[in-house]
Amino acid sequence: MTRKIDSVAVLGGGTMGSGIAGACAEAGCRVLLLDVSYEAAQKALDRIVNGRPPAIDTPEAAERIELGSFDDLAKIADYDWICEAVIEHLDTKRALFEKLEPLRRDGSVVSTNTSGIPLRSITEGMPERLRHDVTVTHFFNPVKVMKLMELVPDTDTTQDAVDALAEFCGKRLGKGVVHAKDTVNFIGNRVGCYWMLAGLHKARAALEQGLSMEMVDALMGAPVGLPSTGLYGLIDLIGLDIMDFVAKNLDRNLPADDAGRAWLEFPGAEREMMARGQLGRKTGGGFYKLTKQEDGSRSKETFDLLAGEWRPAEEATPSHGDASSLLFADDVEGRFAWACMGGALVYAADLVPQISDDIVNVDRAMRWGFAWKKGPFELLDEIGPSKVITRLEQEAHLVPHMLAVLRDAGAESFYRKDGKEFLGTDGKYHPVPAT
Repeated sequence: MTRKIDSVAVLGGGTMGSGIAGACAEAGCRVLLLDVSYEAAQKALDRIVNGRPPAIDTPEAAERIELGSFDDLAKIADYDWICEAVIEHLDTKRALFEKLEPLRRDGSVVSTNTSGIPLRSITEGMPERLRHDVTVTHFFNPVKVMKLMELVPDTDTTQDAVDALAEFCGKRLGKGVVHAKDTVNFIGNRVGCYWMLAGLHKARAALEQGLSMEMVDALMGAPVGLPSTGLYGLIDLIGLDIMDFVAKNLDRNLPADDAGRAWLEFPGAEREMMARGQLGRKTGGGFYKLTKQEDGSRSKETFDLLAGEWRPAEEATPSHGDASSLLFADDVEGRFAWACMGGALVYAADLVPQISDDIVNVDRAMRWGFAWKKGPFELLDEIGPSKVITRLEQEAHLVPHMLAVLRDAGAESFYRKDGKEFLGTDGKYHPVPAT
């Protein structure tokens, strides 16, 4: 069966739901937006039209959106795709799925927008028809801006349902569709949150060895191809409370032997920041804050984690300008970069095929979702996979799965032929799928 999506029912008008509804309306679709009340749906539409930035570019797109409450749930029978986007709460999602399933028509596809709840937990015990037609569609916020959309099927999901959503989200919405597996936090957040949570601990050790917080962020920026926010700046943007929520979800769902389990509790200073509400930008300051001066200018301050007090922010210029020289440098900067960034690369190399069938989807997820200039396997190619393997063996570390595949295949890189072929889990090269 070939399925086509031309109409979308979005259930939940919060930040993600309104963003998805706006994107679909902008793409020319007929959209139904339902929330807990009609008034809540009206507020969602106002955010779509008047938000900063708005979720749509053309005001007439809003005319394609019909509003309603969950009392109008029977209207979903007229829509091709039903996208659930309510709060990140398992029982709430399950209750809504139980209500919508008998109301939708045959051939419609259903998805849940979740950043970390396993799909199997939502669909357990649900009717067979739903299990055949359901996926995760994990959009990143803001939907209008972020390219990444992770598409995650259930074990019973039919291929035509997956294909319909991949086609629609890729071509109609212009998203970069990444195919992930039904594992905790999927691809982007699994690798990205490991890098952040482990990074807080590894940065603490580096601070005690003389690095400044500004230098930590400078090292975890341009030299390794990451955004200029670095580590502390990115967590300020996200919020310590959100990172704590992510850590608790990982604690519930990570495999018992997963390396990420070592880093799920914040270091002491960050726990104290959480306790007093010093969460990041949304509370006026976290690791950094901007203070307005009497003359109208702004000065940046840093919360010194070792001293436990604010101080003027400092400039920081790394001694090494690229990942290859930095990660293997025998100084405090290099040792921190190897521990933090090298650790994340090694972690990612051990997650295929657990979180994705191939390395391409992992690299795309990190580029499209976290703005890394190169994904983990592309970055490993830059710094030299054989050098990483040698160092791991010298340090008596286990060589992660995909690096072992590369070594055993006698390969020199994960990609070849100018990036047109990638190394598979079978030790052979395959054509890189088109985006």
